[in-house]
Amino acid sequence: MFERLNAYRIMWVLVHFDLPTETKKERKAYTEFRKKIMQDGFQMFQFSMYIRHCSSKENAEVHMKRVKKILPAKGHIGILCITDKQFGMMEIYHGKENVKAPGTIQQLEMF
Repeated sequence: MFERLNAYRIMWVLVHFDLPTETKKERKAYTEFRKKIMQDGFQMFQFSMYIRHCSSKENAEVHMKRVKKILPAKGHIGILCITDKQFGMMEIYHGKENVKAPGTIQQLEMF
């Protein structure tokens, strides 16, 4: 069990995007994309960056595939998968104040 849940096996999926919002159609695509990734368990980290905690690389790949299926026609989207260990080494600041990275999100996963 310990090996299954170590900091090198647990993953974080980061989705960052810059989508156009000039027209009503583009704003709708932006809203739908954002809503769908949130329904898949992603939470806002910054305005155009969402994160999701995953229990394994295999689980992370499932969520990465889901994001790829809903990509809007326009815009720039990046999907990054990192280990919990790497995520924990991130330095986060609010202005000049150093703050803690978000903790592991407790999620119920059904298989």
